[in-house]
Amino acid sequence: MDYSPEFKKNFATAYLAEEYERLEREAADALDAAGTDPELRSMAQEDETRIRARQADILKEIELILAKEKEQEDTAEPLSVVMELRAGAGGDEASIFAHELRDMYEKYAESQGWKTRAIDDLTLEVSGSGVYEALRYETGVHRVQRVPLTEKSGRIHTSTASVAVLPIRAKPTFEIKPEDIEMEFSRSGGAGGQNVNKVETAVRLIHKPTGIDVRSSSERSQLGNREKAMQILVAKLEFMHEEEEAKKHAAERKSQIGTGDRSEKIRTYNVLQDRITDHRLKESWHNLPKIMGGDLGTIVEALQTASREG
Repeated sequence: MDYSPEFKKNFATAYLAEEYERLEREAADALDAAGTDPELRSMAQEDETRIRARQADILKEIELILAKEKEQEDTAEPLSVVMELRAGAGGDEASIFAHELRDMYEKYAESQGWKTRAIDDLTLEVSGSGVYEALRYETGVHRVQRVPLTEKSGRIHTSTASVAVLPIRAKPTFEIKPEDIEMEFSRSGGAGGQNVNKVETAVRLIHKPTGIDVRSSSERSQLGNREKAMQILVAKLEFMHEEEEAKKHAAERKSQIGTGDRSEKIRTYNVLQDRITDHRLKESWHNLPKIMGGDLGTIVEALQTASREG
């Protein structure tokens, strides 16, 4: 595969293309600086050999990204989603609940044969056929009512956590200008192993116009984390735009499953009554431990049916 300036127009390959061009300039500058001095030219040629090898690796990575995009273009729906969870009202209990929801979705995904991967503590990537259609209606505020283990008086606490389901699309609808991105690198966390925390592979992207930031440390390479972080950032910006549009037209929507707004209260998990109630469907299910253990199938199917009928 030969290099093309068109690679800079694709959000997934733009940074790789810029790195390729930077290396090209570095090689030319080294040769110019060497002049006619034999020893300096020999060193410059060694640098050029190293640079050409790195450029070849970049072209291979671009080729893989483009092949993946082509594969996804043949499929109407996104092949993966990023589920971003946040603790809401309720202090430590809210954080515990957010982690329990993450575990619930992870177990449900495993039961469906989907692949899951932690992007960050409360950010989960789920990949597989039908994943977006199954999980898209989980977006919103989830509320739990229970007596915390630390509550000695037996008083019931209410805590919340929000969920956003971000589809990762092959062809994003939101365009990001390279100058709007600030990039930071850090060492990935991890336990054990000689290479852990030795190389700055974790990537944090900041979208300056909105202040939205994304961190990825799940990939083994800096370039891999850069690509993953860019995908999630684009998905977040698309999600934010869709939320704004949904709010504008909320009064006109007749769907039973709500606006798709992250701030919409969609579900209550009542532990004492062993009941989950979905407020959009006005329907309840029992056996809370089983559902929290990943048995979400009945709820997912009910939401999909309501969407088709709405």
